[in-house]
Amino acid sequence: MGENVTEATNKNSLTIDEMSSLEIVTLMNQEDCAIYSGVEQALPSIATAIDFIVGKWREGARVFIVGAGTSGRLGIVDAVELGPTFSVEDGRWIGFIAGGKEAMWKALEQHEDNGTDVVAELESHHLSKTDVLIGVSASGSTPYVMAALKYGKELGTGTISISCNHETASSAISDVAIEVVAGPEVIRGSTRLKAGTAQKMVLNMLSTGSMVRLGKVYQNQMVDVQTINKKLVKRAVQTLMDITELPHNEAEALYNQCNQELKVAIFVALTGSDIAKAKEHLEKMGGHLKQAIRDY
Repeated sequence: MGENVTEATNKNSLTIDEMSSLEIVTLMNQEDCAIYSGVEQALPSIATAIDFIVGKWREGARVFIVGAGTSGRLGIVDAVELGPTFSVEDGRWIGFIAGGKEAMWKALEQHEDNGTDVVAELESHHLSKTDVLIGVSASGSTPYVMAALKYGKELGTGTISISCNHETASSAISDVAIEVVAGPEVIRGSTRLKAGTAQKMVLNMLSTGSMVRLGKVYQNQMVDVQTINKKLVKRAVQTLMDITELPHNEAEALYNQCNQELKVAIFVALTGSDIAKAKEHLEKMGGHLKQAIRDY
């Protein structure tokens, strides 16, 4: 396996305990620049992973994200946002963290060495070969994550790994390996820093890229948003106005006529058709609004 970069000593921060506050944050900012080159080098792998997820999703796949500590928390944060942002159904994109829900609020890092719990959790969700499993681990060797990936491999589940070292153990057993190497942390081994930021960036790309490819975005607007509060209803109406150039009162009326289904309202406004035709073409194109409009 490759060098364990995330546990290496950062020579640039050997005197961080003598620095002023401004010097500390200046150093941290400079070190963070390495994250972007690390992500850039991994972009082809990230794109491959998006294509992999999209292909499986269209066949009904669920996505499971597994991690311990910071990695697990980041996976859950990303997963829970997909419901309100893209109307992803409950149970389609799920995050697991070593130690369970309590570990979101309390450091339970001792559970990262336990591979039995995660297999039991995945079994309880009936993980199968039709699903996708994403293992997130800064080191690329966390036992909790490795156990999940190995279990997925045994079942034939599609597997993706995200790590911050070269040639990691998790990469070796994954269908798609994403390695974002950002160098040693300013505090040795504190992977909530550069490694955590890098993992968050990759998770953002995987989920957002997948949702865009699946047609949950029109132009750069969220058109599959769940309007579960007044702010989001207002945003949906504003989105309809921006895309169709309808005045507010007409946009609001159309939105309500379409049962607050934003994509249906946009289709009707842009094509001059009716609600039935909008739903027919959207269903034909798997909910992809732009393709549905082009097909009309």
